[in-house]
Amino acid sequence: MKYRKLGNSTLEVSAIGLGCMGMSYAYGETPDKKEMIALIHSAIDRGVTFFDTAEMYGPFTNEELLGEALAPYRDQVVIATKFGIKMQDGKQVQDSSPQQIRKAVEGSLKRLNTECIDLYYQHRVDTTVPIEEVAGLIKDLISEGKIKHWGLSEAGVQTIRRAHAVQPVTALQSEYSLWYRRPEEELIPTLEELGIGFVPFSPLGKGFLTGRFNKDSKFGSSDFRSIVPRFTPTALEANQSLVDLLKKVAGQKNATPAQIALAWLLAQKPWIVPIPGTTKLNRLEENIGAADVQLSAGELIEIDTALDKIKVVGDRYPEELEKRTGL
Repeated sequence: MKYRKLGNSTLEVSAIGLGCMGMSYAYGETPDKKEMIALIHSAIDRGVTFFDTAEMYGPFTNEELLGEALAPYRDQVVIATKFGIKMQDGKQVQDSSPQQIRKAVEGSLKRLNTECIDLYYQHRVDTTVPIEEVAGLIKDLISEGKIKHWGLSEAGVQTIRRAHAVQPVTALQSEYSLWYRRPEEELIPTLEELGIGFVPFSPLGKGFLTGRFNKDSKFGSSDFRSIVPRFTPTALEANQSLVDLLKKVAGQKNATPAQIALAWLLAQKPWIVPIPGTTKLNRLEENIGAADVQLSAGELIEIDTALDKIKVVGDRYPEELEKRTGL
């Protein structure tokens, strides 16, 4: 495994992290807990040191899973979790009030079975609480030894700048992949300027870029993809040209489409660390293998030229969820 530092910080992590949400939540039937603990241990055995969760994954059960799985390896791994969303009347609502953040951090510390959180993200921007106030409280939590670094998730560039001015931001988490390239417009240049690391989630397009799905694929009601416009039969069929491109390059590189998609991300900047999620050992090994796939400058130009001719069909989120991002 190769390792990278997130931006200008001292936080070093494996070049490929592990997004753990799907082990408890969001993609259909919940996997067996013992099997997921074994998978996490397999990731550690293969050099993965960066594990991503959130209090809302479950809710709460995903943090508990990581707390149990990572306890024997706590000093060898980096745990990232998130605050700022709570359940209210059966719905997720943003809440980054000081009292809620303090309640959230104490809950996460207990569930994760740790004295300190390595990387603590604001899950979504709360427009009712100035980001300067959030950053100020984070500064207090760092001085109290409860967290080491902090980050933002799905925040816009002005919010990032304002937060960073109060307490330096270590990492920004947002969606970024071959089929969602909007971060290239403003976000990545801003992160580079400020020395902030970038942690792309859904780097494999929620599984689409692996080549697993086609227009006949079905998603149950407990699978988040069932409400995503990009996963309708029409969109899945229209977007197959992306998978075809990945298969073509993969054939030339003796790799898989997923590995090319991840290698492409790693090649964009040395401070980008994708966090693909999986519940299967063979997929874990496949994803980790992407760290060893080197794309030449010529190959990257070839991919980008082909991408410019492909129009991705369908929004990445339903309208209601998209409104909660990029603030």
